This record gives sequence, C-alpha cells and structure tokens, in this order.
Amino acid sequence: MHIHQFYDEGLAHASYAIIDSGKMALVDPARDPQPYIAFAKEHGADIVAVFETHPHADFASSHLEFHKMTGAVVYVHPDMGVSYPHVALKDKETVELGKLKIQALHTPGHSPDHHSYLLHDEYGKPYAIFTGDSLFIGDVGRPDLREDAGKFNLTRSELAGKMYETMQTVFKPLPDHVTVYPAHGAGSLCGKNMSDETVSTIGEQRQTNWAFSETDKTAFVEELLSGQPNVPKYFPFSVEENRRGVAAYRSSLEKVARVQREDDLQKDILIVDTRPADQYKAGHLSNSINIPDGGKFETWLGTLLAPGTAFYLVAGSQEGLKTVMEKAAKISYEQFIKGVYLLTEAPANGHIQSADLEKVKSNPEAYTILDVRSPKEHEQEPAFESSINVPLDQLLDKAGQVGNGKPIAVHCAGGYRSAIAASILERAQENEVLDIGDNIKKILG
Repeated sequence: MHIHQFYDEGLAHASYAIIDSGKMALVDPARDPQPYIAFAKEHGADIVAVFETHPHADFASSHLEFHKMTGAVVYVHPDMGVSYPHVALKDKETVELGKLKIQALHTPGHSPDHHSYLLHDEYGKPYAIFTGDSLFIGDVGRPDLREDAGKFNLTRSELAGKMYETMQTVFKPLPDHVTVYPAHGAGSLCGKNMSDETVSTIGEQRQTNWAFSETDKTAFVEELLSGQPNVPKYFPFSVEENRRGVAAYRSSLEKVARVQREDDLQKDILIVDTRPADQYKAGHLSNSINIPDGGKFETWLGTLLAPGTAFYLVAGSQEGLKTVMEKAAKISYEQFIKGVYLLTEAPANGHIQSADLEKVKSNPEAYTILDVRSPKEHEQEPAFESSINVPLDQLLDKAGQVGNGKPIAVHCAGGYRSAIAASILERAQENEVLDIGDNIKKILG
C-alpha cells in the first residue's frame, strides 16, 4: 500500500493517490491530470478509480477526464446529482482496491452531499480517512456554501448542526491511530482556522481540534458560523461545473486565442494584467486591472470576476502567460479568456504613484484613506482612524463610489491587495490614486 498527497499551495488544495497491487485510486484530483498520470507511471499502476468527496466549490476536478481517459470509475455520494457516468455509494458501502477496502461514510455539514472515505488495510483494519471538506486539521468545513443545494433545503445553521452530528457519530468513534487526510489546508476559503499541517491523526485532532472538544451543539453551531471568510464569486459556479464535469484540461487551454497586436484587443473587454505591481504601475493598458501572478492569483481572479465575464489575460513573458493560463484553468476560468497577450514593454499611459506614508500620516484629512482588508482585519487593527473600509472582494463593484475629490490612498496589510485595489480604482476614478503598498507594515508591524 502506498498513499501520496499532492498539494497545491495556490488553492491550499490536497488530493491523493492510493496504490495497491498495481491499481491506483484518486481522491479529489485537481484539474491538471498530468501529475497523477506521471505518478501512476512511476509506480507501474493503473488508474482505476476516482473518489469525489463532494462537488467542490474552489477548484475544478479532473474526475470526468480520468473516466474518459482511463476508464476509471468515479464514485460519488448518491445525492450529488451529477450528470457524468458514475457509481453512487451509499453510507458504509465499500470498494475494493487490490487488498484494500475503501468505505464511504456520509459526513454532511460542509455540504449535505458529502462523503469521507475510510481506508481499511489488508487486514481489514481502519488505516486512514480522506475527509474532503468535512474534517480539516484544526477545524471543520464551513457550512455556508451549499445552502438549498440540489434537492435539499437546509440553512447554514442546519448544516452546522449536521456537522456537529458528523463529529459525534463519525469522527469521534474512529480509532486514534487513523491518519486524517483532508482536502484543504491553511489559506483555503473552505474553512477559517486550519492548521499549517496537512496531515494528522484522529488522536492528534482529538487533542487539538476545537470541533472534537465542543460537546454542546448550540455552542458548536455558533462557533462554526462565526467569522467565516468571504465567499468568492466563482464558488457556486465551481460547484455546478464539478457536478457536470469539466472539459479536458490541455485541449481546453489550447483553444484559448492568442492576440498578437494591441490594436486587436477589444476596447470594451476587461484586461487582467498579471505582471508584477511595480511594472503595472509604471505603465499599463487602458481598461485593465492588475492581479499580479502570485500565491493567490486564481482565488482573486475568481473572487473579483463573476463567472461568464470575458477578459483578456496579459503577462510579461511567454512563461508568465502559460502559468496564469494554467492557474485560470484550475477554477475552470480558461473558458472565459477572450485571448492572451504578451506585453513586453510598458505602455506610455497608465501610471499609479506610490503614496508618501509620512505625508498621509501627518495630514490624513487631505486624503480619502481606503482600507481594502476584510472587515475583521479593519476592526481589529485599524491603521488610520479616518479610513474607510471597502473589502477588496467588493471593490470592483463599488470603485466608482469611493472618493470625494481628494487623492485616494489605498492600503491592505502587506501590499498585494492594495496593488490590485489601486488598479481597480485608477480604472474607475478621476481622483488621483496612491498606493501605500508594503509601507503599511511600518504601521501594522
């Protein structure tokens, strides 16, 4: 038996390969099938099964591509309502993989149609559990993404109650030695307080995870519902994409058009410029916003742009274009790319200045100071008493409403979000836009 975790830092997404007797099963695979294919080849295994814990909200899964490519059987919860070929597993049903058995366990809470998969070793003993978005390391999955899902009519409070019951009836009775393999880690928006660790055991979680120690259902529900992060615009879209099954990864990317000349860019189509912030500020194309390629590019792309929004994707190198196209495809957004364009020289127009922090501090009334952090961050650690708070995930829709004739000085906690915000404001505003950038750390520490 061999278990391997594949981890995508950008989406904080973990997927898995299980190998025994020359057969390989996948759990919650990401959009790009190649890493799994390479791993199977390396170990001389055939990919025969894909286990989906639930229809994912934050990434596009390759389960349908694997079915078409290898004939792998896709196993799902009976209530997922999928439209691709599959086998529905009822609670406690098992599937054999070589000498191993994989048992489906109904674990509602994050979603009503959620399975975890308990792996039994060759001796029939529980060995590991793949928990999807139900049990995380240090937390449990948020219950506010799948209200009124499919045939269900459950509120977030009711789903939180289901999570409590899942903890009591499924996870708590498991032996301490069982390894816990979740679908996400710290940084994912599928939970709020996940550990930096990506693997644990039931015994460790029994000692450290609040969801094991909270025995009062009302208190559990209140804690689970409080302080959940924003819901990106693409999450409901992603759920439906995964229920249908997405297009093959590589062939879908190959369909994206290449734009050779700036004059061929349609003026009414938004441009997403992925170059570093300093390059963007030095000069950029009109009707563009800056989402610099970085650790959370794909999340911010799907947070700011609603599904179906056509956009151009711009980068400063061919390798950069390839990278951001592939990141867009992780969330199935490659289908909305009007075209990709290589921008090797800074345009003469479009400049954003850096704010002089000392001037802003000494004369704050001369500026509209905009904090684009989350409301929780703004409330807990304000940088300026006179600042207003418009979270970045809302700014594209509200950019024209910010400002009263004064220069707008924008900040976040470290400079990445403020760079995006400054580009959004500059596109929508006649007021001067200034980015405080990473200088904000001198105030926030």
